[in-house]
Amino acid sequence: MPKIQADALLVGGGVMSATLATLLSKLDPSLKLILAERLDNVAHESTDGWNNAGTGHAGYCELNYTTETADGVEINRALSINANFEISLQLWSSLVKTGELPAPNQFINPTPHISFVWGEKNVAFLRERYSKLSQHHLFKEMEYSEDFAVLNQWMPLVMTGRDSSVPVAATHISHGSDVDFGSLTRNLIASLESNEQFDLLVSHEVTDIERAKDKRWDVRLKNLETGKSITISAANVFLGAGGGALPLLQKSGIPESKGYGGFPVSGQWLVCQNDEAVKRHHAKVYGKAALGAPPMSVPHLDTRIINGKPALLFGPFAGFTTKFLKKGSRLDLIKSIRPNNLVQMMDVGVNNMDLTKYLIGEVRQSHEDRVNALRDYFPEARSDKWTLAEAGQRVQIIKKDAKGRGKLEFGTELVASKDGSMSALLGASPGASVAAQAMIEVIERCFASRLTGDWQARLKELVPSYGESLVNDADLLRRVREHTLSTLKLTGK
Repeated sequence: MPKIQADALLVGGGVMSATLATLLSKLDPSLKLILAERLDNVAHESTDGWNNAGTGHAGYCELNYTTETADGVEINRALSINANFEISLQLWSSLVKTGELPAPNQFINPTPHISFVWGEKNVAFLRERYSKLSQHHLFKEMEYSEDFAVLNQWMPLVMTGRDSSVPVAATHISHGSDVDFGSLTRNLIASLESNEQFDLLVSHEVTDIERAKDKRWDVRLKNLETGKSITISAANVFLGAGGGALPLLQKSGIPESKGYGGFPVSGQWLVCQNDEAVKRHHAKVYGKAALGAPPMSVPHLDTRIINGKPALLFGPFAGFTTKFLKKGSRLDLIKSIRPNNLVQMMDVGVNNMDLTKYLIGEVRQSHEDRVNALRDYFPEARSDKWTLAEAGQRVQIIKKDAKGRGKLEFGTELVASKDGSMSALLGASPGASVAAQAMIEVIERCFASRLTGDWQARLKELVPSYGESLVNDADLLRRVREHTLSTLKLTGK
């Protein structure tokens, strides 16, 4: 069987692979890049607009990014996520300027980000969170109020019909965003297809991965439409297949993959496309997660613009599944168990029974149960105006702790071979929002020998803050943010 040669093979047609391919193509247009996707189109799994929150995750409203500790509210993760989202905004701004992305409103729209809580304890938490965050230059535009009238201006749908005797509080950032990652990804890949050095293979599934004698990777792909197979010989392979990345990483056999497992979590949204309700709400309103809920299940009522059409989404309602992909197999979890991760998988299973029970309980909820949860955020919500929609799958990371036992993590992690020729991105939140920073890290790990001279200069053109700290440099943040908010039309006005 003849081999097709490539400098890099990217597996998975989502925002991660599209971002990495875009960066590599800009850094060296002569690189032969191949992107393979098992479905018949790109951005149809986790990246699709209906399969994720669409929040430009910047730590503005997501309360799970600022945890309560014995010493008070910890804000370092929120600072890091905010700075990383600014990297994405810079890249998208550069691509809008060059015409490689369309008008910003085709994939990103200004949507205020609001944290909303009720009850004295939660109000005290939000007050302290605001006090700490607003002192940092990344969050200096944040507003805070416990005034019913002010909150009614920020989110009338949420405040109408609410008991005024219950203490409430909210923070507000006007330049938050709603991102249609599906549209973003499809536009990135459409732009890449104009480059003759880029090939897109849809309906192609990876069936085998082997290290060849020449130290390249032989990746066999099966055409799901014709049944025929091809082999790609690639110097570098990136596995950006969302929940499907773990099984592919295991196929590679690299030592760095040992001990990793996956904990799949499904999700559902309540969706409203009633014009009257949609017009009354223009914000992403995040609250506090229920006791025992996983971090990705923080409830929020969102303005969404998906494929150009506005809607309201509430959720997500988490659930338990054994699939690693929305269009995957119920055997995915079982097939991922290996002798090298069995102990870790068992540890997490035993130590997270409460989480499993919570997820199963979420699945068993009735429509009225879900609407009642919605009424915490929209007191006048009517059951007949909301329908249930399936969200995407998320596979949380299971890995070894310092004692060799298993632990469950809810972030993302880059796993790469020692020589950098094979890499995979595992995990979920904050996911797509920080795709630019995540893929820059792939380049730093896997193309380190090339990241000098011209590559560094070109990366600096795409991301002006590259190599500097937005967390530490207030003046740099001011210059960068002024440019990106203006270019992407996110001023909030």
